[in-house]
Amino acid sequence: MVLPHTDARPRPGRTDRDHLPARLARSARHRPRPAAELEAWLAARERANPFEITEVPFAELTGWSFAPQSGDLVHDSGRFFSVEGLHVRTDGGPVDEWWQPIIHQPDRAILGILAREIDGVLHFLMQAKMEPGNVNGVQFSPTVQSTPSNYQRAHRGARSRYVEYFLEPERGRVLVDVLQSEQGSWFRGKRNRNIIVEVTDEVEPHEDFVWLTLGQIHDLLHRPNLVNMDARTVLSCLPGHADTASADGTTVGAAVARSALADDDEAWQPLLQVRNWLTASKAGRTLVARQIPLSEVRDWHRGDVDIRHRSGRYFRIVGRHVRASNREVAQWRQPLLAPCGTGLVAFVVRRIDGVLHVLAHADLRPGYRDTVELGPTVQCTPDNFSAENRPDYLDLVRSEQVRVHYDVLQSEEGGRFHHAVTRHMVVEVGADFPVATPPDYVWVTLRQLTAMTAFSYQVNIEARSLLLCLRALR
Repeated sequence: MVLPHTDARPRPGRTDRDHLPARLARSARHRPRPAAELEAWLAARERANPFEITEVPFAELTGWSFAPQSGDLVHDSGRFFSVEGLHVRTDGGPVDEWWQPIIHQPDRAILGILAREIDGVLHFLMQAKMEPGNVNGVQFSPTVQSTPSNYQRAHRGARSRYVEYFLEPERGRVLVDVLQSEQGSWFRGKRNRNIIVEVTDEVEPHEDFVWLTLGQIHDLLHRPNLVNMDARTVLSCLPGHADTASADGTTVGAAVARSALADDDEAWQPLLQVRNWLTASKAGRTLVARQIPLSEVRDWHRGDVDIRHRSGRYFRIVGRHVRASNREVAQWRQPLLAPCGTGLVAFVVRRIDGVLHVLAHADLRPGYRDTVELGPTVQCTPDNFSAENRPDYLDLVRSEQVRVHYDVLQSEEGGRFHHAVTRHMVVEVGADFPVATPPDYVWVTLRQLTAMTAFSYQVNIEARSLLLCLRALR
């Protein structure tokens, strides 16, 4: 059923959205199929849809070329994305000036998930999707994960399934709709539309799609590289959904639930002050990121098969040839960004007056649209740093001084990154850990962190991913 348009003002009183936290909490408690069975289903879809990914030199990267004037790596159509150069100057951090390649993708992709009540419980339509950079091929992904270049069929392939629900969201009820950034070290100004639309009519899933509850998705997050980055960022934008019953008890899951329900008078400081702190961080930091030709990027070498830093650190730009049986096109070639090492993101948590708080960081990256976003306590690739130049709290989160609640490898987005894997950690410190913080750190409750995800360019993608992992603790 297509809902009619109306100009009528909504009537006062409660709406279905007012009940959403309770419905989400019910979905988080419901686990009709165990994670092992769902992982087996995912493996079966991978066997049913064979694919092949091979390395190719730049000379054989059909459809792509280095622009004669700039040396930028661009697609012949002018669509999709490009690899350009960036010159960065900043007033903070261990390095105040550097040059690097960066991905520029001006398209605003749709990361959309369909929701529907099944037997009284909210379910989410997830896709078994292959991406060329995935470390394990196929992962649980949003219903739609597509750029305009794809759903407008610039590749001359098939249309993305179910995309009409997100191009015409009046078909259902919008639960989430917010523009969010992506990796600020690898993308320049990248943003995606994170959207969840609930429908009431029957939606028959294609054989590569499955309806899952939040509880099932939370269980899958305890296994490495099963729920892809795009699904994690969209689901993290859901409003808080802990219920009072789940907040009773002594488990870390109960502490998470209490933090998700905590009022401002239970927090270290009110949400308004947290927002003021972040705004001051955005206004007070100087970062000038200037686009330059890729050929002018210093300390990087372009060879036949990759672009790499002279130190061997950070990342490489590589070429891949992809053959896939269940994608919109059967084969294509593209560049990918391949990190040199496994990343690490971690939240340090502490109980302040009995309420669990997260230690968040004012994270400065050259690719952010607004200079600074709220990030995890630690966000880095440890191999990129020397012993004398480690990020704050990195040694702490890997030490025996903390209690580890979560430690799972999760994949980054496989459409642009090759085998990019990040270790996700949630570690708790004791009452002897100082409550006073450096100026660029702040304590927030889960309720405050969740509230900030409802706004664009406030919480970075790494913190959003960790937020969903926190909600999965039991």
